[in-house]
Order: sequence, then structure tokens, then C-alpha cells
Amino acid sequence: MNQQPDTPWWDRERHAERRPVLLARNRTQAAIRDWLGAQDFVEVDPAALALSPGNEAHLHGFATSMIGNDGLPQQMYLHTSPEFSMKKLLAAGEQRIFAFSHVWRNRERGALHSPEFTMLEWYRVGADYRLLFDDCAQYLRLAAEAAGADMLRFRDQSCDPFARPDILSVADAFREFAGIDLLSTCDGQDTDVDALRKQAERQGVRLSDDDGWSDILSRVLVEKVEPHLGHGRPLILDRYPAAEAALARPASDDNREAERFELYACGVELANGFGELTDPEEQRRRFLLEMDEKQRVYGERYPLDEDFLASLAFMPPASGCALGFDRLVMLATGAPRIDEVIWTPVAG
Repeated sequence: MNQQPDTPWWDRERHAERRPVLLARNRTQAAIRDWLGAQDFVEVDPAALALSPGNEAHLHGFATSMIGNDGLPQQMYLHTSPEFSMKKLLAAGEQRIFAFSHVWRNRERGALHSPEFTMLEWYRVGADYRLLFDDCAQYLRLAAEAAGADMLRFRDQSCDPFARPDILSVADAFREFAGIDLLSTCDGQDTDVDALRKQAERQGVRLSDDDGWSDILSRVLVEKVEPHLGHGRPLILDRYPAAEAALARPASDDNREAERFELYACGVELANGFGELTDPEEQRRRFLLEMDEKQRVYGERYPLDEDFLASLAFMPPASGCALGFDRLVMLATGAPRIDEVIWTPVAG
């Protein structure tokens, strides 16, 4: 793509240059839709306007006002994920559902981030969360075939989309790539920030005085671990610490870990999946902890979606995953920036 970055996307020459990538995006979406349909999934279309944008400390929503017939405004948000709405559908009786959903996240802009992007989210009722590993591998293959690519590429990295993903636990990844015994610093939802800080600083990770346990984990993950993931072949980073999995079930064999995984290719995180938590009281407790952390770090908090919490009492055991669809297309087409694979990227 030879056009200058400041050339508007609607410039005729730039659009002609981008168009093959955008058509590959369409083929990828159609192929995934067809595959999910053959697996008896139902496509749903969750509303974007929500009472809460989500309750994770480091996710930032777009706020707006919904004005009623009485002229009075009500604070609303654009969702950061269709998760709450889709889980309500599971509570209502749906068994296998998916959505290609536009989502909005503030404070996110860069080669891999856009404030508005497309998320592929899907749920399987009654399924072990590890079945989602196979779904993720299938999407990699479908995207590569749709783009006519034999490898996924990002910058100078490549990954075989037809290879079965490696599986590595978060604890093993921290031990191998960062020299840190992560599980010795947590017990269930409880964490020992001083113990993790000491280990991270010994490994040369620069920290701020007010970094919490989660902040330190994120710094180590980004600096020491992620650069090694998904090179040559895809990788599933499995069994996140329970304290880093607010919406996931704890692992049955170790309460320090949870049924949460992420998919990596070319060092890029593509998907985030869970064995879903369905205990409304435990979910409320975790959300409140997340909002306390958001208040500490950013000086704000979001309301809880009480409808969502009520629906969890009726939601069956399920597993679900969210995949950054634009990133998948980026890697399949070798595009250098996420804006190149979005039909009408956000200006600014």
C-alpha cells in the first residue's frame, strides 16, 4: 500500500489500493458465517446501546444520552462487547449463537487498535471451553484460504494458519519467558502485589510505585511473554490466573487458575475465551472489585447491568469467545494497520 498515511481513505487511488484487502475481508466473513451455520449456530444481532459498557477496570466505554419522550436524558453507553446481551440470549434458551458485532473502546488507537472495530463472538452451551480452541484454529484456516495466503503475517513475523495451535499455560509462559513463578503470588482471587513486584523487578521490568498486581502482570506479559507467542505456528495461552478472569469459571483442579485462554499468531493477540461464570453473586463481587480498581486508577466507575446479573441465574453452563475480526483479516492479508482492513475507518 503505497499511498501516504495522511491520504483520506475515500481517495480514489487509495481506495483502489485497499479494495482487494477489503474484498478478502468480505470473503473471510462469508466463509466463517457458512462454517458456523453448518455447525448449527444461529447468527444474532445484539443492540449496541447498553446500560453498562462492561465492567472490566481497563476497558473504556463511549458514553451518550438516551432522551425519553419526557425529554429527560438517561446515561447510556456503546458496548465494548456484545457479551452481556448474548449471555441473556443463552438464558432465554439459545444454544449456539454468534455475532459479528461493531464494538467501541475509548483510549485505544494504533496499528492494532481502532476505537470502533468488529468483534466475532460465539457461544456453545454445554461445551468444554477447550472446544473453542478448535473453533479458533478453523477461523485461521478460513481466513488464510479467503485471502489466498499460505502464511499469516504481521511486520516481520509469520505464522502457519494450517498448523494445529500449541497450548501453553500462563504460568508456564511466565516461568519460561520471564523467569517468574506467577502462581506463587496469587491464591484464588487474592493476590500478593509485593511478591510479584519483587520477581518482576529482578527480571528488569520497570514499574511505577502505584502499579497493582494486575498492572505488573500486564507489563510482564507485554514486555517478556507476548513477543514469543504465535511465531511459526498459532499458540493458545491457557489458564489465566483467576484474578485476571472476572467472567470465567475457576479451574476445577486449581483455584489459582481459571478457564480463560487467548489465541496468538505472529505475536498478536486475536481472541479471548472463557468457560463462563454463571454465579450471579460471585459475578457481582468480581465486577465491584473491577470497578473499585477503575475508580483507583482512572477516577471513574460504570454501573452494573442488573438485568445481566439476574439472567445469570438462568444461564446454562456454556463456553464463549470473542475474536478481533479486523486483526484476523490483517494477518491473513498482511496489512500493516487495522485501518487498512476496515471499510470506513474512524477518522482522527
